[in-house]
Amino acid sequence: MKALFSFSLLAFHFAVLLSLYCAEMPVQASCKTFFQCLTNRSDHLTPISQVLFTPESASYTSILQLGLRNLRFTSPEFLRPQVIVTPVHESQIQSVIYCARKHSMHIRIRCGGHDFEGLSYTARVPFVMIDMINLQSVIVDLENNTAWVEGGANIGEAYYRIAEKSSNLGFPGGVRGTVGVTGLISGGGYGAMVRKYGLAADNVIDVRMINANGEILDRNSMGEDLFWAIRGGIASSFGIIVAWKLKLVAVPENVTIFSVARTLEQGATDLVHQWQYVAPKVDRDLYIRIQIKAVNLNVDGSEKTIIVYFESLFLGGADKLLSIMQTSFPELGLVKDDCREVSWLKSALWFAGNSAFRFGESVELLLNRSLIPYLHYKAKSDYVQEPISKEGFQMIWKKYFEIEAGAANILMTPYGGKMDEFLASELPFPHRAGNLYMMYSGVSWQANTSRDEQLKRLNWLKSLYTDLAPFVSKNPRAAYINYNDLDLGIESLTYEEASKWGFKYFGNNFERLVRVKTLVDPDNFFRHEQSIPAFPSSSKDEL
Repeated sequence: MKALFSFSLLAFHFAVLLSLYCAEMPVQASCKTFFQCLTNRSDHLTPISQVLFTPESASYTSILQLGLRNLRFTSPEFLRPQVIVTPVHESQIQSVIYCARKHSMHIRIRCGGHDFEGLSYTARVPFVMIDMINLQSVIVDLENNTAWVEGGANIGEAYYRIAEKSSNLGFPGGVRGTVGVTGLISGGGYGAMVRKYGLAADNVIDVRMINANGEILDRNSMGEDLFWAIRGGIASSFGIIVAWKLKLVAVPENVTIFSVARTLEQGATDLVHQWQYVAPKVDRDLYIRIQIKAVNLNVDGSEKTIIVYFESLFLGGADKLLSIMQTSFPELGLVKDDCREVSWLKSALWFAGNSAFRFGESVELLLNRSLIPYLHYKAKSDYVQEPISKEGFQMIWKKYFEIEAGAANILMTPYGGKMDEFLASELPFPHRAGNLYMMYSGVSWQANTSRDEQLKRLNWLKSLYTDLAPFVSKNPRAAYINYNDLDLGIESLTYEEASKWGFKYFGNNFERLVRVKTLVDPDNFFRHEQSIPAFPSSSKDEL
């Protein structure tokens, strides 16, 4: 009786708080009825009030900011969620879906917060945010070399928990430890083992997902079309992922990493040009990516040069790596002192820290959700199918020397190896054989950067994107959905509007994604500015 009284009192205070908050909101009726719906569906064991936060809640701001990776979206022009729900059980997710549908509330789902355009925690209309942060368990099955990873876990947590059980098992996920596993897989997901084992999405074997009707589905009950769509085709367009079942892959006891920097004066142009012929074709145990930045040669910044970082993971020892490099890429001049043999988990920490961590740092840092500095940034992506000429790179260097570039950088990720073995239609992610590498271009700035300077950097990035057109994929000019870019198009309510960006991200897989969406979420309940749309009602008979 005492427990029932305590719950009733908690519910009463909760209702009063929500009533006061809703009175300040422009959609009072929907707000009040939505909250009342949630309260009515709450139970005594897991009352929704314990995981629901409004702007009046003391913890609201800290919860919102913990997963807000791009500070560009802290500006007042972007709406904040009317309410944040941090479920501890899938039944609470079902309640939010039921009440949101019943009372016409928009929802956003945040599993990590790295989406480049902030679509998991911003919207153009009032909305509710489901933050999956409390659902982050990782259960490893050594007998079958699999792991069930909950939808709110990030990749660093998954890596750490897998390595706790075995030093010879890993997962081919991303290079940023704070990226959510769900967001990573939802766009395909590449990492330092992409040439050996393919994408993260290629290594998913089952799932638990809640659809727009509140039903919990697995691979068998959802069918292969939907299972295909959520692995690389924006899972948040189709439902809410509760957990993924991952196929774990073999890794050696020790791997080898290196980072070698070369400037223009040290022949960087020739090295980058040659890298294009080597990195996609070399032994698939070897991953060599490139980071390109401009640096000042003097204090006043009047002279600059380009510095290129060759950063690598090799699934083997240093001696074998050196033998491969001396045969395949002797121009780099790699020597043994450049190499370090570490555990696979330590290599994940090294990449997660952008090569900045000392090797003595504890791998427990992979459990730190604030591992990466929070920045204001904007980025774009491209795919390169033919080697860029030296003259093309000279053009890029010239762009980098423009003062508007600021803290710009380019990241070039090699494909080839396992990626060449998949058809473009294997998953929604189509960028397989025929692509030498992916190119990321980005700019960033600090909080005290003036609005005028911010606009200059954004315009510079657009200008670089335009200038790169002759050197990258065409018809369509492809892009990577996990580096989402609203410059490619927004408002995905119709097939025609969404086609502006859909074929860039998904190629000929886009139409199949729309067909799946139309079958499983015809009312387009799960949506955002670049979600997969449903065909209009008049077209559904043709499916």
